Amino acid sequence: VQLQAFGGGLVQAGGSLRLSCAASGRTFSTYAMGWFRQAPGKEREFVGAIRWLNGGSTEYADTAKGRFTLSRDIAKNRLYLQMNSLKPEDTAIYYCAASRTTWSSSISSYDSWGQGTQVTVSS
Repeated sequence: VQLQAFGGGLVQAGGSLRLSCAASGRTFSTYAMGWFRQAPGKEREFVGAIRWLNGGSTEYADTAKGRFTLSRDIAKNRLYLQMNSLKPEDTAIYYCAASRTTWSSSISSYDSWGQGTQVTVSS
């Protein structure tokens, strides 16, 4: 599966952004998709994940709960991350990822990765 993330940008604290991830290739083999982020000088961390089929259930990191929402459009092979009430600490490169086998917050569970999109939140 090939992934391309886009939709990042510069936003003021308290604002919103919606990230998108376009999937192509063997998307029928996808079990789950997720968003991760990496801030300068920090390790990549889990943001949220969604089961691609089977009802699209979701899981979120504590830092994302109540502010971020994952959704997907199976017909368009698109994954979305709606981010509201953004904070300066949300500034990072956001990556989408796909897993063929599991629904997990672990980086090692994901087989395919997009190139990332920069999100910058100003105070």
